[in-house]
Amino acid sequence: MSALRKLASQTAIYGISSILGRFLNYLLVPLYTYSFSPAEYGVVSELYAYAGFFSVLLIFGLETGYFRFRGQEDAPSERVYSTTLGFVVAANMVFLAIVLAFNTSIADTLRYPGHPEYIRYFALILTLDAIAAIPFARLRAENRALRFATIKIIEILLTVMLNLFFIVLCRGAYIDAPTSFLAQFYDPAIGVAYIFVANLIASAFKWMLLMPQFRGLLNGFDPAIFKKMIAYSLPMVVIGFAGIINEMLDRILLKFLLPYDLQTNLGLLGIYSACYKLSILMTLFIQAFRYAGEPFFFAHAVKENAAQTYADVMKYFVIFCVLIFLLVTLYLDFFQYFIGAEFRAGLAVVPILLLANLCLGVYVNLSIWYKLTDRTVLGAAVSLGGAFLTGVLNVWWIPIMGYMGSAWATLVCYGAMAVASYLLGRRYFPVPYPLKRIFGYIVLGLFLFGANSAALRYTELASWVSGSLFLAAYVLISWRFDFRHIRLIREAE
Repeated sequence: MSALRKLASQTAIYGISSILGRFLNYLLVPLYTYSFSPAEYGVVSELYAYAGFFSVLLIFGLETGYFRFRGQEDAPSERVYSTTLGFVVAANMVFLAIVLAFNTSIADTLRYPGHPEYIRYFALILTLDAIAAIPFARLRAENRALRFATIKIIEILLTVMLNLFFIVLCRGAYIDAPTSFLAQFYDPAIGVAYIFVANLIASAFKWMLLMPQFRGLLNGFDPAIFKKMIAYSLPMVVIGFAGIINEMLDRILLKFLLPYDLQTNLGLLGIYSACYKLSILMTLFIQAFRYAGEPFFFAHAVKENAAQTYADVMKYFVIFCVLIFLLVTLYLDFFQYFIGAEFRAGLAVVPILLLANLCLGVYVNLSIWYKLTDRTVLGAAVSLGGAFLTGVLNVWWIPIMGYMGSAWATLVCYGAMAVASYLLGRRYFPVPYPLKRIFGYIVLGLFLFGANSAALRYTELASWVSGSLFLAAYVLISWRFDFRHIRLIREAE
């Protein structure tokens, strides 16, 4: 149980940057959806979807490769770090030069003629963030969670403040007093691109804070270490790229596959993307867990009780994910006000996307089998299968069901990947996951969600009263069957 407590504490610290920090960023969603039209927000959603693909490609899977090789006798940690960082810096400089050279052509291809600045902003953001990922990986490997969290929070706070500065203060001044000092900082021709400008400035400031970690470049590049690392890491690119397909492809395809004109399609994309944000609590919890879990799983693999620990981690992870599912769905009448009224037509996708992200979290837990056994090629095959399924289902269902088709495709994809990963894990790295208990909590969550819907339909209970009753029931049940057990063990220790 001490190992679980350590993982929980690390997850909590990373959660400060991932959950608390990104929650502040999440609060920008009302700003965007109340300030811009669905079509304008659709532009933001599409471009950040493309950025998601490149954010995976430009790191080359070397974050995980760094964790895997940094402690080996024939690969000193400092040498592994400098080799990793040196390659990522060089590759991203090449990427930046190519994109800047062809930014106008790229903008025309994406149907944004007259806005090559969009491409330039994102090229700079992607380069800065990809290179910064390696120093952040080192902080995680060295258990410097506090410094990691501090830098992340500063970056996010700066992003929030810059958005408020440009979109609220400067834009308001331009409308109310065009000759004022603040109005000079706003150009209506830039419009929604101020979101990208704020992101770029914050990414550059983050670089300044990470400068002490860049001294690692002085330790040189080791070709022998790099050869082993890249062989291990490249399949992780495939896995990460496939993951981004599963997460982001719908945002790209909706613009092209919905059977309407370009502006209407962008508007529906904006609605879907805004409602997707209402499932963000689940996503943030999974990300915080991933930050803490990856180094934890590698460090704990050599211990005698590793498999049982992994099983316990999975159980409690699912319990918390179901709690988040219920928290959002039972109080959706309140969460809906985080997005503008024009965007609320898509609220029906929220429960589906929450379940999809729960399946994704289960898959993240299950993925330890290929990371710990160096079978990253098999892991890549699972991810590629999920990506293929995502593509086929979106192409099939979007013209028929619109963005609801994208939501169902996401759920089916992540569910299938979790099942496939579990079956392969049983063969290569058996873990005694308590399947009955795990499925029991998921079914319980769905039952309580359905019961709440029925209560609201057939009784006169206020939504917050009904939701609170069913949420309390879940908390009491999980306490009775599992968390009470933890307390008794701690008292025995």
